[in-house]
Formats: sequence, C-alpha cells, structure tokens
Amino acid sequence: MKRVFAGLAAAIACAVCASAWSQPKEFPVRPVRLVVPVPPGGSLDVMSRILSPKWGEVMGQNVIIDYRPGANTIVGSEHVARSPADGYTLLINTLPFVVNPALYPKMPFDTARDFAPVSYLGSSPFVLVVHPSVPAKSVKELIALAKARPGDLNYASAGNGSNLHVAAELFKNLTGTNIVHVPYGGGGPALIAILNGEAGLSFLSLVAVTGHIATGRMRALGITTAKRSKVTPQLPTIAEQGVPGYDFGAWFGVYAPVATPAPVVKTLNDTIERALRDPALAGRFDKEGAVIVGGPPSVLAAHVKAELALWAKVVKSAGLRID
Repeated sequence: MKRVFAGLAAAIACAVCASAWSQPKEFPVRPVRLVVPVPPGGSLDVMSRILSPKWGEVMGQNVIIDYRPGANTIVGSEHVARSPADGYTLLINTLPFVVNPALYPKMPFDTARDFAPVSYLGSSPFVLVVHPSVPAKSVKELIALAKARPGDLNYASAGNGSNLHVAAELFKNLTGTNIVHVPYGGGGPALIAILNGEAGLSFLSLVAVTGHIATGRMRALGITTAKRSKVTPQLPTIAEQGVPGYDFGAWFGVYAPVATPAPVVKTLNDTIERALRDPALAGRFDKEGAVIVGGPPSVLAAHVKAELALWAKVVKSAGLRID
C-alpha cells in the first residue's frame, strides 16, 4: 500500500508539474519593441521617448524604440503588420497611417484590417514656421509674399503624404499660393532644413519646435488647429489670420498586429493608461503642447475609422498627390 500511495503521489506531483510547465507565462516576459516608422527628431520620436520610460516601468519590462523609417511610415508599419502577433512588436503612428491609403494606389497592408488598435495616446497642433531670412512676420504677410513671388518660396516636408506635406498642401489649396514642395526623409531632417535655411518654411509639430522658436532659430507664424495652444497662447491660429476653415493637427496611436490576443492588447492598453496618468509624464505632454486622450482600444478604433473616411474625401477634393 505504501508503494501504491507513493506511486499515486508521484504521479499527481508529475501531473501538477506538467500542468504548471504547460501554462504560458504572464505577458510580458521580455522587452517590448515600439517601432517608430520615421527618423529621429520628429513628433513621433518625441512622443515615443516621452512615453517609453514610464510605460516600461509600469509594465516591468523595457520598451525599446526601434526606428524603421521609409515610404512615409509604410516600411515600419508593414514590419509590424507582418510581425508575430504576440504583443512584443508594436507600432506608433500618426496621420500618414490614415492618409496613405488615399494617396498611394497600392499598399502592402490594409490599415483597417491588419492592425489591432491599442491606445489613442493624444494629439498635438502643428506650427507654420519660417526661417528668419523669410521676410514675413504673419500668415497674411506670407500669403502676400507667396503671391507676389509665385514658385520662389519652398517648404520642407517629411516626405510625400506626411503630416507636413498634407498640412502645407491644404494651406496652398485654401490660399491659392504656389509654394514649392521639397520632401525630406522625415520630420527631423525637415526641421534641420529649416534651421539651416535650406528651406524657407514648414509645418512642424509643436512638440518638436518649441525650443527652436524660443531661441529665435525659426519664427512661428501660426498654429494649425482651430484653437490656440495653451503652450503658445499669444500665437494666433492660421484660420484667425485670413485662412478660414484651416484646421490641422497630429494625433498619436499605438497598434499591434491584428491577431494579437485580446488579453495581451488589454495588458498593453492598461499599462499605457497607467503611464499616461503619471503626473510627471502628463506634465511632459503638457509642456510640449500635446493633449492626452487615452481610453480603451475602441476609442482609437473609432478614431481611425472616421479619419480614413475623412482623409479619403480631403485628399480627393484638395487634389493632393504624390509628387
């Protein structure tokens, strides 16, 4: 009998061990990679660097920023769409995510179907800035200058279809101006082009240019959103300065491959939410002129759906094109 009971006990112990061994460890058990589909220096980069330390602290794992620029965020986005759906490879993106389907005749992924929304981080206005050599101190003066010298002024963008490109083309469309497009390989290079005087003007994210405006290395002419920013309340909107209806801003979302398990997406969303509620992180967002949105994945899903429909109409009506 002793041998029988001993055998049963051993069998039960082995079964328990086998069951425990077969149970997957709780997510996450290793660092998470956040793919930034643009070069360093732009608004996506700034938002990623603000978010990742606190988010990693909350998750108990490092969040590693992985730069994969190219083709107006398409290269990095495709990489995430094709990555294992395990929650360890994520994407942060902004407006090109929903504008690209309207601009490009063929995409290597489906924005609406190949990604699982994780979190709507927040939004930020852009700023119309000029190099100090440009003799315009307001939006009205810039419009007058552009009309007096059609084709002489140029603007730097982060590439075809980027936030900067769309913002500038909308401005040209509404003002009837001829300003030459000079595409760069990202928001960072476009910013440097303004600082160096290679380009005369650009529409850059407020989070990326506040310091340069303060030092006088570039001049801010107007905020792109319908309302003034509380970071620069003295700076009027573009709409206030003779361009009624002009309203443009960036927003930032985190995504996972579409087949990522719902519990993993929930963990990612919960940890981002906790990070966004941290007073120090919220203060950083506020200082940079960004507004935190947050909420469950459904908030980002609804926003992306609405933006896809909106920009399909805007691109067509404004005659935006890849050039």
